[in-house]
Amino acid sequence: MEGNRAHVVIVGGGISGLAAAWYLRHNGGERLKVTVLEGSPRIGGKLHASEVAGVRVDEGAEAMLARRPEGKDLAKAVGLGDDLVTPGTTSAAVYSRGALRTMPKGQVMGVPADLTELAKSGIISPAGLLRVPLDQVLPATLVRTDVSVAAYIRARMGAEVLDRLVEPLLGGVYAGRSDMLSLEATMPSIAIAARTERSLLGAAREIVEDAPKAAGPVFNSLRGGLGSLPEAVAKACGADIRTGVTVRELRRTESGWQLVTGPVPRPEVIEADAVILAVPAAPAARLLRDEVPKAAAELARIEYASMAIVTLAYTPDAFPELPTGSGYLVPPVEGRPVKAATFSSVKWPHLSDDLLIVRCSVGRIGEEHLLQRADSELVSLATAEMAEVMGVRGLPVDTRVTRWGGALPQYNVGHLDRVARVRAAVAVQPGLAVCGAAYDGLGIPACVATARTAAARILGELTHD
Repeated sequence: MEGNRAHVVIVGGGISGLAAAWYLRHNGGERLKVTVLEGSPRIGGKLHASEVAGVRVDEGAEAMLARRPEGKDLAKAVGLGDDLVTPGTTSAAVYSRGALRTMPKGQVMGVPADLTELAKSGIISPAGLLRVPLDQVLPATLVRTDVSVAAYIRARMGAEVLDRLVEPLLGGVYAGRSDMLSLEATMPSIAIAARTERSLLGAAREIVEDAPKAAGPVFNSLRGGLGSLPEAVAKACGADIRTGVTVRELRRTESGWQLVTGPVPRPEVIEADAVILAVPAAPAARLLRDEVPKAAAELARIEYASMAIVTLAYTPDAFPELPTGSGYLVPPVEGRPVKAATFSSVKWPHLSDDLLIVRCSVGRIGEEHLLQRADSELVSLATAEMAEVMGVRGLPVDTRVTRWGGALPQYNVGHLDRVARVRAAVAVQPGLAVCGAAYDGLGIPACVATARTAAARILGELTHD
């Protein structure tokens, strides 16, 4: 305690840590002193924006789910409500069998619900299309425990639906592989069907039909980019935020916790009544190793994927035909280095009237060799992709390469049980909570939700005490 105020230290200044700080101050007021310690030179984590050809463009996440309220509600609460924008289009394509093909209507994370729409798309071959309706006559593949996405989808609908529809959609979110990713954690609505339904096609159709018909836009962003959200949250939360401070040790004391920072020869010890760890799984595991070894062991098993985003700015006349969709995904079976392309200034019309901004995503788990190339080589891969697929002539007027090493946690088979074991081990430690992308979802709303839960736990304990 500092006077009458409890001291809460949050380790990690990404959106999860900052949101936790905001919830603590918003609900705890002046009763709390909140300190945020961030090891890197800036706050925000994977939310960051910078200029390309004079246009401010996100370097990391560029959209958040609008149908989960946590992200947009936080933006409104910190004064960015008027800056929320919706996409100009969400029409996307898949590069499959040598051409761009429109994503079929009526699908659930790539699982088709409408055979006519699937056939019209041309994404899978005639032979692959014939395999899909067998789902309706095959014996049930009832799932009793968590399995990989690949194991279930392939058994019901065949390899092509998996490889050319489900795989690229999952890859766009997790940069992962369907033969490792958990069905329960990454496709929960499909997992429910897998426990009860005989036909996956019928289950997908029911999910699509039951979806709200007037639910509003699927995604939101901010006029200044999602990279503007961390600064607004930091300012609104009123916490003491320190960057360039790495926490090396976390120790339990009789009255709370000690955090050891600074260089080994000159350590700084910070006393806290409560601690929230809002860092990726590996550093969280390191900090919990001595005091909460069961949680540390589980966190250490969570893998992370690396990727890079190559942003290109073109003049519109470089395109023989201007794109009208938001972008396209590339299945791994196509063997192309670029896994996705977003036409940012088409998707978000506020970005630019004079330039066409393209973001190309490179790298999935297991493709680290691609990311070992120099920035200039990654730019060459992206410009070659635009030339081959979109017919672009000439070079971009500006480029930017952003590398996200170990940025995307992999929700592999057993993830939900692993997270439950982490939380159970942490729950018996007074004044300790965890939050972030490693637990319940990679998107901003999911991260904010974990931050709110962590803050509520700490507030409940401090208030009770």
